[in-house]
Amino acid sequence: MNPHDFVFKWRGVELKERSASQSHFNDLCALLGVLDPITADRTGETYAFEKGATKTSGGEGWADVWKRGCFAWEYKGPRKDLDKAFSQLLQYSVALENPPLLIVSDMDRIRIHTNWTNTVQEVHELTLDDLLDGAKRDRLRQAFTDPDAFKPVKTRQALTEETAREFAAIAQRLRDRGHEPHRVAHFVNQLVFCMFAEDVGLLRDNLFTQMLEASRDTPAEFADNASRLFGAMATGGKLDFKKIDWFNGGLFSDDYALPLAAQDIDDLLAAARRDWSQIDPSILGTLFERGLDPAKRSQLGAHYTDRAKIMMIVQPVIIDPLEAEWAEALAQMTALVESAPKRTAERLLTPAEKRKAETLQAEASAIHSAFIERLANFRVLDPACGSGNFLYVALRALKDIEHRANLDAEALGLPRGFPRTGPENMLGIELNPYAAELARVSVWIGEIQWMRRNGFDAARNPILRPLETIECRDGVLGEDGTKAEWPKANVAIGNPPFLGNTKMIGELGENYTRVLRKAWKEVPGGVDLVCYWFANAWAMMVTGKLERAGLVATNSVRGGANRAVLKPIVKHGRIFNAWSDEEWTVEGAAVRVSMICFEAACARTPRLNGRVVDCIHADLTGGGLGTDLTKAVRLNENLRTCFEGMKKYGPFEVESQQARKWLRAPLNANGRPNSDVIYPWIVALDVVRRPLDRWAIDFASMSDSSAAFYEAPFAHAQKTVKLARAQDRNERTRLHWWIYERSRPELRERLESINRFIATPIVAKHRIFVWLPVSTRPSNLLDAIARDDDTTFGILHSRFHELWSLRMGTSLEDRPRYTPSTTFETFPFPEGLTPDIPAADYAADPRAQSIAAAAARLNELRENWLNPANLVRREPEVVPGYPDRILPVSEEAAKELKKRTLTNLYNARPQWLANAQAALDEAVADAYGWGDDWRAGLLTEDEILARLFRLNQERAAEEAKAPKGKKAKAVTE
Repeated sequence: MNPHDFVFKWRGVELKERSASQSHFNDLCALLGVLDPITADRTGETYAFEKGATKTSGGEGWADVWKRGCFAWEYKGPRKDLDKAFSQLLQYSVALENPPLLIVSDMDRIRIHTNWTNTVQEVHELTLDDLLDGAKRDRLRQAFTDPDAFKPVKTRQALTEETAREFAAIAQRLRDRGHEPHRVAHFVNQLVFCMFAEDVGLLRDNLFTQMLEASRDTPAEFADNASRLFGAMATGGKLDFKKIDWFNGGLFSDDYALPLAAQDIDDLLAAARRDWSQIDPSILGTLFERGLDPAKRSQLGAHYTDRAKIMMIVQPVIIDPLEAEWAEALAQMTALVESAPKRTAERLLTPAEKRKAETLQAEASAIHSAFIERLANFRVLDPACGSGNFLYVALRALKDIEHRANLDAEALGLPRGFPRTGPENMLGIELNPYAAELARVSVWIGEIQWMRRNGFDAARNPILRPLETIECRDGVLGEDGTKAEWPKANVAIGNPPFLGNTKMIGELGENYTRVLRKAWKEVPGGVDLVCYWFANAWAMMVTGKLERAGLVATNSVRGGANRAVLKPIVKHGRIFNAWSDEEWTVEGAAVRVSMICFEAACARTPRLNGRVVDCIHADLTGGGLGTDLTKAVRLNENLRTCFEGMKKYGPFEVESQQARKWLRAPLNANGRPNSDVIYPWIVALDVVRRPLDRWAIDFASMSDSSAAFYEAPFAHAQKTVKLARAQDRNERTRLHWWIYERSRPELRERLESINRFIATPIVAKHRIFVWLPVSTRPSNLLDAIARDDDTTFGILHSRFHELWSLRMGTSLEDRPRYTPSTTFETFPFPEGLTPDIPAADYAADPRAQSIAAAAARLNELRENWLNPANLVRREPEVVPGYPDRILPVSEEAAKELKKRTLTNLYNARPQWLANAQAALDEAVADAYGWGDDWRAGLLTEDEILARLFRLNQERAAEEAKAPKGKKAKAVTE
């Protein structure tokens, strides 16, 4: 059929929809040169007329035409309301597998609506005469052959980011004029919602834009005009003879409007021209919170947590269990309906058969109603809801499940009810008033958007249901200093505040931190703030006030004291889904987190990092071997060997030039040199990169009178350190100002009898050990192992210890953390080569000799690579007793040496390094008696860890039999 024939045939046709639609569509296919449904697919599985007409209740189906992956198409008769046809497609979009295009038409118009979830929706309209144009016919043909050609370029996220930036600028100007920040935030929230309400048709006749236009020439009248509009929205009524619906919800109960300048009004008019109906509430709150809160203004352009990440919690905690419940209910309903007597063309039902059919249908309907009632009463709590991102995603998920259940019921011939779930299903607690109000706005907007997107009218009288369920208060500590009570809920989800233990006093204050720890006696001291949310969620499960929870925490929750809050969950309940180490965004910065879903019921097969496991342990590991490394204990044979480095707490560091000047100075009045108290200060960067040539004053445990003999260093410390510590809350820190905050006397004692010690960065990408001379001072960012033998060095640098430390330690972002208690003191060294044995005692042991030779060779090769003889010169320090200075021989050498760091070396892992490491690993495997299995490739990571764990438990059992005071210690740090 040619275009002119098509237009001639269908112009002015007055046939009703059912009489003409299939004929019109077949002609359209012929015009476009595409196959019609019956020719293309005689089964109707992927391309069909009357899609959904097979439902038990009969009827006209969910769409007049449907093509999988392309479109759903609904016809209306001449001059009928195409918006109504579009609403019908929206209501059945889920049942139609969410096609990318929703198309409505009569015989004169074809309107194509894009239907991708996370893009700004677009509408393309073609008239009958447009089909005479070849380019426009090609465009329509793409709906059949290449629907992605219609996919909008702009995402909802991009639209939301643009609007957030515009309003942040307006908010900043208002604050600059002296308006109180929370008043500014509330006012901007009102403006935002007005624009949204206008674009979704809830604020009729573009009243908000009209109000802005009316205020443009006389900005002084804006505040009064806006106040009148807000007041009318709060109660409903009329404004200048134009009807305004009752909005309510608390957002407009305060009708006070801030005055705006002409530039502000112009900016609002520009913003009003955007399509506010499509902003994304899953990021709206975060972006607006940053723009409205002065403390977070600098984060506006930073990244935010996207919906896909939030779904990693919402899916297992809310969606999967409820969908499983519905699948079971639907199976029961289907069995009832299918067993009912059916009327046929040949015979009618007898009265008894009719009564039986009605009874079975009523039973099926009751199952459906009970499930819908379950959803209507389902409560989702976010006890640290921020600006509502989790609540918005959860609301949408809950409404999707209800809608799917209603469509499934309708397909069985049962009544399909109106959606009952809504904002009242969402409960929230948030301390920040900016965020709490934004959470309410996000939930309101999310509700209205969902209703429109699925073909339903938004609620009326009022439009905004009150949301007192989102409370502005502390989530873990009550005003009276007791534990905060959470409202009863079915599930709890969210990402509570990420604040490390060491930062709590500085951020929250000493008094708050003290009261919090006192209130939560069951939570060990020294935990991160997020742990209190886990403890509260578990306490609610124990008392039956919560079914499940899914919370995000920094990945340090897997270890140390933090892990203690997960242990009762694992012992008495179950972690049923977890992601042990994922990227997350907090305050605009990328961090590494653990995502943990848990329950008391132990009802499901657990999944860890996306795969099924037998169980998930408190350290967020799991697997078929069932090795729970959280039960490993600290071994007495390893104690008093590994220490955290020294913590100065004060400006004890001095410039290298000044340090060397003091070292050259004459002896002091006590006849001693300054080298007694001046040392190279070694930090983690010295180990993983290049030496920084830092120096520090260290008076060890001297009295102030003894320290004063070292005249120049002491005077410097008086001037800098004493002043810095003068106002410190800790009396010891204040009064003993010349001594390090953590001087580590036990470490100093152990170093007195050796010439070198082993050091490793507490936090580093690679687990690297190095030798340091005892004439240096390790900082608290290093762990110091008080051993000087190559055998110990080799065991620590082996694959066996590396695996153990990775599993037993925690991490900071993506960098593993090494601690004396969890990673060193629990590690079972080979029998006879343990740290409690002097190295001289096993010097003749062939196992020790083999390890020592391999370790020395590894270290030698590394040093040769780090400091090639042709690139460096070694210069003795200005006085004896210190390590030589390693200096580049030229500028070119200096540039090359900057690249030569242990981090870069282990990133590259050249073959010579791999060979040296392999030789060391084989020697250590032989020391354990596992050499043959190692060479045969039988020692997988899980097998190595299982064997080491068994050794730990055996040693612990032996120590338990030892005299009192010699027993192994549980890992609690």
